[in-house]
Amino acid sequence: MRPEVQVSGTLAKIAYKPVGLVFSVLGGILASFLFGQLWKRISDEDDVPEATSEEYGTREVLVAAVLQGAVFGLVKAAVDRAGMKGVRKLAES
Repeated sequence: MRPEVQVSGTLAKIAYKPVGLVFSVLGGILASFLFGQLWKRISDEDDVPEATSEEYGTREVLVAAVLQGAVFGLVKAAVDRAGMKGVRKLAES
């Protein structure tokens, strides 16, 4: 296993803050879209169950929450990783 690569240098660290914020917002939008599409395919329903909705059973609400968390976690890690690598490459240039 490779050691964790850190964004090095003061310039890279400063540059990553606003870039990371933009990436986080875009990642959240992407994760919401992906989860919505995944839920439609799995459940054949357009709407995602809300935790307080009485239209859905507890099992369905909890399954949706687990899937949503997994999708958001995956997208966040991928976006953070790509952003860090991009900023590092720009800082090294």
